Amino acid sequence: MGDDKELTPSKYDMNAKWDACIDLTLRRFVYSSLAGAFGGLLFFRSPVTRWASVAFGAGIGIGSAYTDCSSLFGGYSPKLAPPKLDDAPAPKEQVE
Repeated sequence: MGDDKELTPSKYDMNAKWDACIDLTLRRFVYSSLAGAFGGLLFFRSPVTRWASVAFGAGIGIGSAYTDCSSLFGGYSPKLAPPKLDDAPAPKEQVE
């Protein structure tokens, strides 16, 4: 009775997936926003363009987190496989 075993495998543990996804999203949002703020301070003079670089960095962070979270929840795979040669259509032969 002292054994505390998981009843569900980690593949089906939705709470762990949500925790990992929220953690990943917050980290990437903060780090990308800070990188955008640093880049804005380094390259731009106008406050509008500095805020735009912060927003751009935040968008990159959220987008990359969304891609990884969707693959974590069993969506599409972010790694695209090259097409197989069998799937390619055969070239049409022209008779002259």
